[in-house]
Amino acid sequence: MDLDTHLEARLDALTEPADGTAPWRPELYTPADPEQHSALAELLERGAVISVRDTLTEQLAELLTARRPDWRPDSGELASAVADHLGGMRPASYGTWVWYPWSRQLVHVLPPAEYRELRQSRNRYKITAAEQRLLAQKTLAVIGLSVGAASAVTLAQEGVGNRFRLADFDSLSLSNINRLRASVAEIGLPKVVIAARQMYEIDPYLDIAVWPDGLAEENVDAFLAGGGRTDLLVEECDDLYLKIHARERARALGIPVVMETNERGMLDVERFDREPGRPLLHGLLDGVAAADVKAMSTREKVPYVLRILGQDEPSERFVPSLVEIGSTLSSWPQLASGVALGAALVTDTARRLLLGRFTASGRYVVDPDDLIRAGTQVPVNAPVPAPEPVPEATPAALLLPDPGSDTLGEEGIRRLVAHAIRAPSGGNSQPWQFTAYGDALDCRIDAAQPATLLDFERSATHLAIGAAVENIHLAAQASGWACHARVFPDPADPGLVCRLDFSRAAHAPRPALFDWIERRTTNRDPGPDRPLAEAHAAALTDCATENGTRLHLVTDRAQLDEAGRILGAGDRLRMLSPQLHRDMMNELRWSPEEARRTRDGLDVATLGLDDVDLAGVRMARHWSNLAFIRRIGGGAAFEEGARKAVAASSAIGCLTVPGTEPRAYVHGGRALQRLWLTATSHGLGLQPLSSLLYLFARAERGDGAGLDASETDTLRTLRTRFTAVVPRRPDEAELLLFRLSYAAPPAVRSLRRTVEAVLRFDRTRPQGGA
Repeated sequence: MDLDTHLEARLDALTEPADGTAPWRPELYTPADPEQHSALAELLERGAVISVRDTLTEQLAELLTARRPDWRPDSGELASAVADHLGGMRPASYGTWVWYPWSRQLVHVLPPAEYRELRQSRNRYKITAAEQRLLAQKTLAVIGLSVGAASAVTLAQEGVGNRFRLADFDSLSLSNINRLRASVAEIGLPKVVIAARQMYEIDPYLDIAVWPDGLAEENVDAFLAGGGRTDLLVEECDDLYLKIHARERARALGIPVVMETNERGMLDVERFDREPGRPLLHGLLDGVAAADVKAMSTREKVPYVLRILGQDEPSERFVPSLVEIGSTLSSWPQLASGVALGAALVTDTARRLLLGRFTASGRYVVDPDDLIRAGTQVPVNAPVPAPEPVPEATPAALLLPDPGSDTLGEEGIRRLVAHAIRAPSGGNSQPWQFTAYGDALDCRIDAAQPATLLDFERSATHLAIGAAVENIHLAAQASGWACHARVFPDPADPGLVCRLDFSRAAHAPRPALFDWIERRTTNRDPGPDRPLAEAHAAALTDCATENGTRLHLVTDRAQLDEAGRILGAGDRLRMLSPQLHRDMMNELRWSPEEARRTRDGLDVATLGLDDVDLAGVRMARHWSNLAFIRRIGGGAAFEEGARKAVAASSAIGCLTVPGTEPRAYVHGGRALQRLWLTATSHGLGLQPLSSLLYLFARAERGDGAGLDASETDTLRTLRTRFTAVVPRRPDEAELLLFRLSYAAPPAVRSLRRTVEAVLRFDRTRPQGGA
């Protein structure tokens, strides 16, 4: 049955106009303003609103939690935070009410700055906050709203631009919905209207102007430069004349142009802002101006269109489509996937171009048919298994020299050196070499060891060699030999750290600490939540004092927390400094094979990392993965490890020694080894956390050599905070900062180089320093 006249009249009265008068701009109301409050009330009174969406408190809650990603509030705490943020204002009066006249919906949103902050929070750090602010100042013009509409919406969604100019004379038809994001309810509406609506529904604070009648020669300049020159033209129109003329004017105005053709992912970039004399369309239409094609028929324009496409190898479906236009096809065929790809290419390129990160002109092809086909698969590597630590078997040579012999001999020297190499060293670098001359032994710096920023003036090396000397002293005494050590015996040979002479001392008592040399190791296990026993604190303090050093222990929980924050900031600095990062990564051994080959450094499998932390360390291995984090001031996650470790500690300790010269560090190394053995004898696990101390020394005594100004400034700030927790004396060197716990001994530890690798014998006794 046909509709009656009355029903047709009612339908006509309700039909939205299918022209440029169709509403496309929302109305914004700020209820805190009395006039807008009244206007909002009037809007509601006249029945213009058919539905209301008010999620303002949820938006505020999300905003506050987005600002503090590590915050895990319960519902009551979060509600209280939202109330505090509102500052006594009723939620309905906060922010902006947005009325969309085409849907008659009224939506409550955050005020502009907070709205954009939250909406773009998931862009971080692919787009930094500074970059987002810069992009928000940009104006973009889009001609042609097929590929152009998808590009405009994606640009708005990504926050690339805040002011937009849209031009297209065409309206949506049913066949357009094969590629355009639109509904059947929008058929007949101008494409500029549809695009503007979609963009405003993403961000009601955008500034959009539309040209629903399209562009012509007389209004192109107004489109490109009226009210301020546009920063980028996205040209996606079908009309050859307008395509050329818009470029002629863009070149004259110094505006860059981007075009995506929906054919093989082909993208053209023309930097007229950087190359004012650049030929249009890369010179493909050399000698042809817009005026030359203005009067051409469609058929006459085909050769020029083909020249623009300029493809020697068009896609498989392109040529048939071209041949069939006007016969079985009414217009150029386009697919939704191609339009989506084009929008992505335009948006990504526009963002980088506007941020100054992409400065080239040219043609680029991102062809899925070519990139994703049989034979182009990339290797898919199997997941890297969690590394198994390489166990260190107790070597047979770890025995005492023969107590019944009147001479040490080569075997006795080997056995003493076997104890020496059990000493600790920064990053397990083992920076020592030993040369034996009969019953004497020189302890030298291994010249093959590279200098690092943490080893300021070789102080960490001198400390390690001092610890090795103490092990030799204890082992010699336990086997009835006296060990006489001369530190830096030859001023002309600073690499000779210590010369040891041995003599029989058959009745010397066996030192109690000797029995703990084999058991002493770094213990990274968090340990139980147990305070440091007073007897153990006293034993450690007495040991330090008896050996000419001073120990400061921190057991107060608030001070431990502050120490954890300071050390965490130091770890972050170390990870995000190019040279410090390089030094640290060079210390690590990433596989059992590498650990066995070098027998030094830190086997990652011994670091006690879970799968998540291990994956993070692997990602952080290459500086290229961290350079951007440094630029944006990120990396807070690098502070977590130290904070957690200190929080799980029974105490932290800082060992110091009078003086800062190399001799003081050697003496301090001997005292350090005795302190560590004492801790081991009392069942205490000890983990060094000393990198920050040696960076302090470099910043203060070395004027920050090797560090940049920002790193040195950070260290000065951390020094002030650290001194408030661990007081220092200006005439002392800080030798070791460490954490103590009652953790069980680790099952494995990093490998050591063999005695043969660090010891040589020389029959000629050197004369220097004798």
